[in-house]
Amino acid sequence: MTRQIVRGHPSTMGDDYQLNTTTLIRHAARTHGDQQIVYRLPDGGWERYGYADCYERVCRAADALRALGVSPGDRVGVLDWNGRRHFELYWAIPGLAAVMLQMNLRLAAEDIAWVVGHSGASLIAVDESLLPLAESIASRVSGVKGWIVLTDRPLDRIETTLRPVHHYEDLLAAATPVADWPVVDERSAYSACYTTGTTGRPKGVYYSHRAIYLHAMAEAAALGMTLDDCTMLITPMFHAQCWGLPQAATLTGGKLVLPGRYVAEDTGPLITAMMDEGVTIANGAPVIFQPMLDHIRAHGLRPDFSRTRLLAGSAEPPLTLMRGFHEATGADVIHGYGATETTPLIAVNRWKRSLKSDLDPEELWDLRRKQGLPLTGVDVVLRDQDGRDQPHDGVSVGEVCVRGPWITARYHDLPDSDDRFTADGYWRSGDAGTIDEHGYLKLTDRMKDVIKSGGEWISSIDLENAIVAHPAVAEAAVVGVPHPRWQERPVALVVTEPGRTLSEQEVRDHLAPRFASWQLPESVLFVEEIARTSVGKIDKRRLRAQYRDHYISGSGDA
Repeated sequence: MTRQIVRGHPSTMGDDYQLNTTTLIRHAARTHGDQQIVYRLPDGGWERYGYADCYERVCRAADALRALGVSPGDRVGVLDWNGRRHFELYWAIPGLAAVMLQMNLRLAAEDIAWVVGHSGASLIAVDESLLPLAESIASRVSGVKGWIVLTDRPLDRIETTLRPVHHYEDLLAAATPVADWPVVDERSAYSACYTTGTTGRPKGVYYSHRAIYLHAMAEAAALGMTLDDCTMLITPMFHAQCWGLPQAATLTGGKLVLPGRYVAEDTGPLITAMMDEGVTIANGAPVIFQPMLDHIRAHGLRPDFSRTRLLAGSAEPPLTLMRGFHEATGADVIHGYGATETTPLIAVNRWKRSLKSDLDPEELWDLRRKQGLPLTGVDVVLRDQDGRDQPHDGVSVGEVCVRGPWITARYHDLPDSDDRFTADGYWRSGDAGTIDEHGYLKLTDRMKDVIKSGGEWISSIDLENAIVAHPAVAEAAVVGVPHPRWQERPVALVVTEPGRTLSEQEVRDHLAPRFASWQLPESVLFVEEIARTSVGKIDKRRLRAQYRDHYISGSGDA
């Protein structure tokens, strides 16, 4: 169904002025050139430069990429952590009307190679620490014509089997600092990100310059971002534009902190940097924020984060986490909701002014558990199984369906995906939820049996199919059950063939070549039979109920 567009009287505005990301970084360099970008070094130290210095390197990087043959429409992959070179490529690649392919380090090598091939990437920039990963996929990505090593060390000290290989800093040194930027059509793809998938291979979402630009404006407005803010990018920059914060912070000319490579347990440097640099905005999953709060408490720290907004996504932040941060530091943990397909923000939970006076403190805290209010520009509806809109009464449940200027309308080169979109142009999220009379969205369940662990999707079907492929397995079922740290983790239930035996480790070893380590079930339970419905399907609802306390209490033995 195509909606009719009604054209009124012509305007006198420059409506053909293209909204592209180059405008954002050029403005930041011109108007806020001395504003600091602080970045972490591989040895744990910190350095800083200004937007103007950053922009010069962006221009050099673009000139170097053009010299390597990058042209409009080409895809250039980036395999890197949250560092300054990654940030520079955020602008240099799209500035040439090329597409920045965000390569998710959390995927298994097989899936990363598939993403590179499916996207048609011809060049990949890779951090020195990730060379082994790049080398492991090199033989399977014949379309890649060159590799750029991101490092401070000289190229003659880098050992790699990649060919041909270039050195990022050498390329910049030989390039010109003045970029002859093309006027990029705002509908051109800025970047590409592939979902971690619910079934089958990851699906490609290609974001337009226009989508990124408008998303940055809406996010800055929703979070109240100004040039006085200092934003730390904790969420991986290789995943959905780091939730759009790099662009939103650059849009407002605010200070930036890039923490480089870190792990969930590496909270000390993050907290120290937040205090030292005066961070007022940061993003991350609850699995990251909880250890940060634990670190603050364990070390008796008293940071003043009273101006700080912590955008929490990927999973619903526990109320204890939100209250704990507020009580210990004054920080405001803000629940955000979105997906790879939505650039990603759909909703952000802020208290309405009217509700602050109408609700008591406990009710206000309970309200924070909801996914929040849709961002301006996003159209959210709830549809039942017959496609009928559900009322906003906080009770009626429907599938969350979304459309808007930064919501995907299709997947890249994936013809059999019409079922993910409605006839009138909404993307079907697969999430079930309600919207209350105040406009707050609340997720109640998922429409399909996928597992969300640490902010990433795990396909239960793919795991089941792989387990059943083992010659000693007769049947298998995988369900996601609550986990105190990762939101959900998979539990595998296995029925062996008569007379055959199998160990938990053998099952995991069987899965390891195909799946990333974080996708593997921590528990493999061997059972006599698997519960099924009256029509013979695996009864996953019953299994989830039966094993829901398995990781919480340590129970769940078959």
